[in-house]
Amino acid sequence: MGCRRTDCLSRPLSNLFEKLGSTVGSYPLYFFIIPVLITASLSGGFVFLKDREDNDLERQFTPKKGPSKATRAFIRENFPYNTSMFSENRLYDKGNFASLIAVSKNSNNILESPAFEDIVRLNEKILNISVDKRGLGFSQVCAKANGKCFSNIILELIGGNETGITYPEHNHGSGLVFLGSALGGVVTDANSTIQRAQAVKLYYYLNSQESAAQASKLQVSYYTSKSKQEEIDSHTIDGFPLFLITYACAISFSVISCLRSDHVRNKMWVAVFGVLTSGLAVVSSFGLLLYIGVPFVITVGNSPFLILIGLNNMFIMVSDWQHSHVNDPVPKRMGHTYKEAVMSITITALTDVPKFFIGVMSDFPSVQSFCLYTATSIIFCYIYTITFFGAFVALNGRREASNRHWLTCMTVPSEKSVNQTEMYNICCVGGSYDELTGAEKKQLASNFFKDYYGPCLMKPWVKGVVAFVYLAYLATSVFGCFHIQQGIELYDLAADDSHVTRFNIKHRQYFYDYGPSVMVIVKGKLAYWDKDKRSQLQACIEDFKELHFVDRDIYTSWLDSYMSYGQEKHLNLDDKDIFLSNLPPFFDLYPFFKQDVNQAGDAIHASRFFIQTVNITKASEEIKMLKILKSTVGRCQAASLLVYNHEFIYFDQYDVVVKSTIKNVGVITAVMLVVSLLLIPNPVCSLLVTCSIGSVTVGVNGFMALWDVSLDSISMIVFTVCIGFTVDFSAHVSYAFVSSKEPRPEDKAVDALSSLGYPIIQGALSTVLGVSVLSMSEFHTFRTFFKIFFLVMFIGMVHGLVFMPVFL
Repeated sequence: MGCRRTDCLSRPLSNLFEKLGSTVGSYPLYFFIIPVLITASLSGGFVFLKDREDNDLERQFTPKKGPSKATRAFIRENFPYNTSMFSENRLYDKGNFASLIAVSKNSNNILESPAFEDIVRLNEKILNISVDKRGLGFSQVCAKANGKCFSNIILELIGGNETGITYPEHNHGSGLVFLGSALGGVVTDANSTIQRAQAVKLYYYLNSQESAAQASKLQVSYYTSKSKQEEIDSHTIDGFPLFLITYACAISFSVISCLRSDHVRNKMWVAVFGVLTSGLAVVSSFGLLLYIGVPFVITVGNSPFLILIGLNNMFIMVSDWQHSHVNDPVPKRMGHTYKEAVMSITITALTDVPKFFIGVMSDFPSVQSFCLYTATSIIFCYIYTITFFGAFVALNGRREASNRHWLTCMTVPSEKSVNQTEMYNICCVGGSYDELTGAEKKQLASNFFKDYYGPCLMKPWVKGVVAFVYLAYLATSVFGCFHIQQGIELYDLAADDSHVTRFNIKHRQYFYDYGPSVMVIVKGKLAYWDKDKRSQLQACIEDFKELHFVDRDIYTSWLDSYMSYGQEKHLNLDDKDIFLSNLPPFFDLYPFFKQDVNQAGDAIHASRFFIQTVNITKASEEIKMLKILKSTVGRCQAASLLVYNHEFIYFDQYDVVVKSTIKNVGVITAVMLVVSLLLIPNPVCSLLVTCSIGSVTVGVNGFMALWDVSLDSISMIVFTVCIGFTVDFSAHVSYAFVSSKEPRPEDKAVDALSSLGYPIIQGALSTVLGVSVLSMSEFHTFRTFFKIFFLVMFIGMVHGLVFMPVFL
């Protein structure tokens, strides 16, 4: 019958933990000192912290095997850079550059004086920057085309007093120049002639070095190719000051919630050492991984906050200690505590640790590092809880057994005396207990759950209300799930007040009309001289031009230009030999196009064209754009096509995020079901615990959307990590329910709430209070962590204290 109740494993484990508790109670000093020595030795790993920092945006925050990385490798091989013919659109990475956005303070036309004069002066300052004692200036390090520095064409047009400038393209010199990325807030007349503009964006591309700019009278937001990286690097350890505040809050709340009016039974020092246990676990785990060379990514800064969940373990152990008989020897009391509490703690540890090690197989290196640090921290937290913290509980138990004061450790009377002063009786008396049960007197909160909350919750009409509230909760959550947004603004990886954020906000405000220029690459050999093949390829290109986010009039094609060249020269370009033999003189006349064709011998192995996207105003539209572009590529039968822009490297994450989240939640749920079946001695209760995970998952996802949290690589990390902790409260309540000796289910539920109601509230509130400091962070990563973690803890607590008891 035991095996049918699935307690074949839980029963021997409970007995094993009972023996362990007795051993810890008999030899507490060994179990107390050894973890301290281990932590001291492992803390030396922090000297390698700076060496282990790795926040490369592309390497850490994009999928390792993203399709755009493979496309970039193909472009790099087939279209190598021509350093003497720099072309912004032909970059296959972001390049080295500095950029600035200038906005007229009084919102007047920035192309007129005095605003434009300020831009000219600013441009001259930048061009005259010297970067070392040799006087190395911009002209020596700039990206060049035709022997001249790549210039901002808008300055040439306005500075040359050219009139009738059209937008977004303007005839200049021998061809059209695109102004959509240089001017923002443009107003044109019916002939597309520029009347006024609110902002100007300037680029300064470099070969291998960077430049910086200073502004004069204009509002200037500047940005370089390294800005986001520098911001990330500067905020890698921003979480540590917040972590210290968190610990201060956690200690304060834990101490207050563990204070007792009885000066012997007071658990203040137990609370302090409970928080210290989590701190030792963080130091040990981080030190160990830094020793062995695991990269320290900014996302790891969130990891220490998760260890606050170790406070749940502390409150549960304290609760079970208080249920033991006060007159029993300390080893026996410890055995009783470990038999009940450590079994429940083990269930949550065995679900949390595998979940994080599963995350080590993620496509995102940043997730791998985060999960590895967190999993190791949880292991140390579990070990230190049953050794270091258990040892302190035993030492504190010895003090209680001797009826010593919690602060002075002096022996005090257990009863008030008429021979002593009132102040002495208030401050120096303690050690009373419940003589009926032999255990410590229950706190008011525990009595509240036993005498009031539990019985009220078990009333039939209250169960009906709970069921109705649960259905309303599910309906709201499902509604939110259908409205969750995907995508992350790249400046969300920077601080709110950084120049990166200011630049990108200005960019979104004034330059949203035109998005990235997209390469359309023809992969593999194609007979471009074959009229039919050429027509089929042109039909595929037309499909791109018909897309709603593509400006069909802004299009760069070496093939179209070559065909026009052939008509002017009266060439029969349908003939292979004529087609190939006339390419060199065409490229001599139009040298930029030579970079768009990979010709070897009598074959063209690859070529590329360029389309211009428009009205890409937010991250969610970037996701849709990439999906539609790839769908259009798949429909082309004439040739194998690829689409690419260096920003696509980051857009690839969106396709992986949803799949990874679904996969991780599925695996986590399966692991939790197996662990619950093995360790909770009732299969129905195990199934309910697993169902509660799904319920909380839906709730957190839905309310994320309602709280304006998008699903992206950052929130995926936090969501996947936090969702596993939803099992904690439900598992504790379920295990207490099954272990209860009460005959009726309603009484079992009340008994479980009586034992665990207050510890659950203590654990949830202490953790939420701790992470609440993150809501004040200037860093999007930490604020996202707070929002999701708050939802997980709050919704998980409601499931544990309201929904689960009723369903059980």
